Amino acid sequence: MVRGLLGKLARGSLSVAGKWQQQQLRRLNIHEYQGAELMSKHGINVPRGVAVGSVDEVKKVLQEVFPNHSEVVVKSQILAGGRGLGTFKSGLQGGVHIVKADQVEDIAGKMLGQILVTKQTGPQGKIVSKVYLAEKLSLVNEMYFAITLDRISAGPIIIACKKGGTSIEDLAEKHPELIVKVPIDVFTGITDEDAAKVVDGLSPKVADRNASIEQVKKLYELFCKCDCTLLEINPIAETSDNQLVAADAKLNFDDNAAFRQKEIFALRDPTQEDPREVAAAKADLNYIGLDGEIGCMVNGAGLAMATMDIIKLHGGTPANFLDVGGNASEGQVVEAFKILTSDDKVKAILVNIFGGIMKCDVIASGIVNAAKQVQLKVPVVVRLEGTNVDQGKRILKESGMTLITAEDLDDAAEKAVKASAS
Repeated sequence: MVRGLLGKLARGSLSVAGKWQQQQLRRLNIHEYQGAELMSKHGINVPRGVAVGSVDEVKKVLQEVFPNHSEVVVKSQILAGGRGLGTFKSGLQGGVHIVKADQVEDIAGKMLGQILVTKQTGPQGKIVSKVYLAEKLSLVNEMYFAITLDRISAGPIIIACKKGGTSIEDLAEKHPELIVKVPIDVFTGITDEDAAKVVDGLSPKVADRNASIEQVKKLYELFCKCDCTLLEINPIAETSDNQLVAADAKLNFDDNAAFRQKEIFALRDPTQEDPREVAAAKADLNYIGLDGEIGCMVNGAGLAMATMDIIKLHGGTPANFLDVGGNASEGQVVEAFKILTSDDKVKAILVNIFGGIMKCDVIASGIVNAAKQVQLKVPVVVRLEGTNVDQGKRILKESGMTLITAEDLDDAAEKAVKASAS
C-alpha cells in the first residue's frame, strides 16, 4: 500500500498499484511493534502492546499486561501491508483480530508459524513469527497520517486525511480533495503553522488541538532524527479520552544512515526479506528480483535497464535486475551466478558486460569458477565488449563450457529469449 501510495504524491494521486512485484528496497523496514516502541520513546501516544512468539508467551502477557482486559487486539507481524484483509494458507481469514481475552491464545496460536498472504506479499505469502498483542482502545475517529520524501519540494512532506483505515488508497483516488499535503522546509524544520495545517487536514473531533499539534511535531522530529524515508500511521485515531493516538506504525529508514542508526538497524528481520536479495546485499551486489524467466547479470545500472528493456522487446521477460558494478571481484561474479541459478523460474541467463572499469577477463573467470561451484542447468548467453575482451573470450573458450556467444546486445537478447523458450 505505502510504496505505490506515496510514490505518486508529487503527481497529485495517492492511488496504489494493485499488483505485487518483488523488489529490492534500499531502506530498512521494521515490524509494527518495533515502530510502536520507537514512537513511544519519542513521546508519541501509542496503545500499550507486547510482541510474542509463542503461546506460552501469550499466556504470560495476558496475565501480566492485560489481566483486566475483556478484549485484546491480536496482530500478525509481517513486513507487508494489507494484513487485516489477508488470508492464512491454513484458511484463517484476516491477520488482525479483536477477540475476547479468553480467545487470544487460540487465535494467536492459529497465526504463529503460519503463512499469511496479502495483496503485498505475493502468492507465496510471509511467515508469521510474532504476533502483537495490543490494548483495545475506544476509538471515536480514525484518520490517516504519513511523512515521506517528496522530490518536487526536495524535502519531507506530510500527508493527512480526515478519513483513515484500510481503504485509504480507494478514498484517495475517489476523493483526492480530502488529502492534505504539507511540504516541510528542511532548513527551518516544522513550524507551528505547518503542524496546524496538518491538524486541520486531520479534522479531529474531540482531541485537543494544541496537544495534536505537538504530536505532529514529535512525529516529524522522529522522522528526521531517525533518518526515516517513510512514517505512516493508518489509522491515527482519536480516543474517547480525547487523545490523538498512533493506532498503527509503519516506519522505513534510509540504508545510507545505517552507520549512525545502529540500534534501529539491529532490528532488521532478514527472515521477512527475499533470500536472494539478502544474499546479494551481503555480496554488495545490486539485485532486484522480478517474475520473468531470463536471469540477467550486467555491469552498470543503465546498461542493466537497457538489457531488461531489449529482452522485453524481443518477447522475453527479465527475472531480475542485477548490476555487478564497475569494480566487481571474481568472487562477486560467482555469488551473482549462485543467486541467479537459485531462482527456479530462470530458464536462461544473459551476461551482458561492457568493460570499462570492469574488466572482461574478471567476468569470464567468475563465470568459469561459478560453473565449477554451481551446476548450470540452463543455457548461458554471453556478450562481452570492452577492456580485456580478448582475454575474456579466450578464458571462456578454453574452459570447455557450452556457452552461447553474442556479438551485440540485440543479438544477445534475441538468443536469450530463444534459449529460454527451448
